[in-house]
Amino acid sequence: MTRAIWATVICAAIAPSVSAQTPTQPSEGPVVVTAGEAIVKRVPDRAWVQITAESRARNPREAQELNTDVMSAVLQKLKGAGLPADALQTRGYDLQPEYDYNNGRQTVRGYVARNTVEVRVDELPRAGEIVDMAVTAGATSVGGVRFDPKEKDAAERDALRLAVEDARRRAEAAAAGAGMKVERVIRSSSGMSLRSGTSTSIVRPSITVTVRSCVSNSVCSMRSLWSPAKTFSS
Repeated sequence: MTRAIWATVICAAIAPSVSAQTPTQPSEGPVVVTAGEAIVKRVPDRAWVQITAESRARNPREAQELNTDVMSAVLQKLKGAGLPADALQTRGYDLQPEYDYNNGRQTVRGYVARNTVEVRVDELPRAGEIVDMAVTAGATSVGGVRFDPKEKDAAERDALRLAVEDARRRAEAAAAGAGMKVERVIRSSSGMSLRSGTSTSIVRPSITVTVRSCVSNSVCSMRSLWSPAKTFSS
């Protein structure tokens, strides 16, 4: 794990005025911008599988009818295995002609109908069993397998909280280095990436805070750019 940090601090001392003038309103205080990062890992406990049924016939209607029969048998088998209705969702359907080429001429050989259903398997140890059932019932291909934790939203919230805390600690450290203290958070933003399969949530928020100077009769401008460059192993 490597980290690169760049910081610039600019301070200008201003002597107090000796003439009798109406005091000017203080400008907005110095600002420090920091970026934090957090990684939260959860063990996958749910699988998603895409199951496709493919049928061929001489004419499009027959191809559609054959495909409907095959996919109906697959879905009936999966529902009979205890999968709830909301665990089965159609992800794609298409009907395409297939061609033969002879002496530079193209002729229609027939039609192929494909229907793809995504299956959610809430009991991870049953994933292999579900795939076997689908293939036995007539599915022609299986793919698009991915794994996720059921409590993914909770993992993302944990990662966000930890990342903001990290950014706040960085801001406090940067302000302390310039003889200042963090006064309040002005703005917070975040970005997130989820590594499917490893169930790793990575959150990189940035927060903008005002800092209070501990030095009187001075105006300080602080800018701090944190550019963490990190590599992680799953």
